[in-house]
Amino acid sequence: MSSVLTDLFPHPIVQAPMAGGVSVPQLAAAVSDAGGLGFLAAGYKTADGMYQEIKQLRGLTSRPFGVNLFLPQPETADPAAVDVYAHQLAGEASWYETELGDPESGRDDGYDAKLAVLLDNPVPVVSFHFGVPAREVIDSLHRVGTLTFVTATTAEEARAVERAGADVVIAQGVEAGGHQGTHRDVPETDGSGVGLLSLVAQARESVGIPIVAAGGIMRGGQIAAVLAAGASAAQLGTAFVTAHESGAHALHKQALTNPLFVRTELTRAFTGRPARALVNRFLREHGPYAPAAYPEVHHLTAPLRKAAAKAGDAQGLALWAGQGHRMARELPAGQLVEVLVAELAAARTALSAGGAR
Repeated sequence: MSSVLTDLFPHPIVQAPMAGGVSVPQLAAAVSDAGGLGFLAAGYKTADGMYQEIKQLRGLTSRPFGVNLFLPQPETADPAAVDVYAHQLAGEASWYETELGDPESGRDDGYDAKLAVLLDNPVPVVSFHFGVPAREVIDSLHRVGTLTFVTATTAEEARAVERAGADVVIAQGVEAGGHQGTHRDVPETDGSGVGLLSLVAQARESVGIPIVAAGGIMRGGQIAAVLAAGASAAQLGTAFVTAHESGAHALHKQALTNPLFVRTELTRAFTGRPARALVNRFLREHGPYAPAAYPEVHHLTAPLRKAAAKAGDAQGLALWAGQGHRMARELPAGQLVEVLVAELAAARTALSAGGAR
């Protein structure tokens, strides 16, 4: 690994920050204690909620960890399109006996307040999704000793991350579960994402900062592949959803390996931004009609998803999952890190043996 990262975590394994309750302090602590880099997801939390989780995590581990922030999004949604989608979802609200959410519930996810907390109470790493933070933000985090990671989905975005002064670029391939971290939400490019190995290779030729590879990685052999392609570490999300410490809903954990859910798809159905999920009834029925409207659609559907979870109905949940979801393993997070490290070592040994012949 790059020397920037080796002091943080000895094994080239980063647990992806998964908003919505998956990346709880217990999960992050277990990963960090095992020699990886655990992450908290501040998305959809208040600044105080984030602070309380940081305090809890610090009580569970003395190892480095990270906190992820969502960048505020520009107002690009067509209100009329959001209204049409709300009418389409009226049947869902009736079925689950709930009200639709208010699409105007807020755009910035408490970004400034969360930054203020992280500057007053510095953490080892802060990562950013949905864009590149201002240079002043990165510089201010550097001044308090915090390293900055920023997601990119193309080589051009990776160059923008480097120009902004970030320490690490997270190269997110189209295989990744959950939201694509594109810097701009352009509907015309839906479905045209770059595969992870190609993206890592392109980013490696485009930037000089370390690369963390993310997207569909479930096995140590895949970690070996992205390291060989030029990454310094791998970020895994779906692999940790089924970990014992994960805060994911039981229905979500079960769905990853349930043969009823045979594939994933990028969809705007749940949030208005492209995100990869297992194909279920909600995605099939509403995905084709969901507008490009984040976070308006997220706010609109939040009560529906909460009601579906309460009803035990996986067909109404956002079952975020990467393309490797069927390889998920139900293990304690620390044990999963150990297994991945052993698989990585075996893959490297096999590669070395093959090269020696």
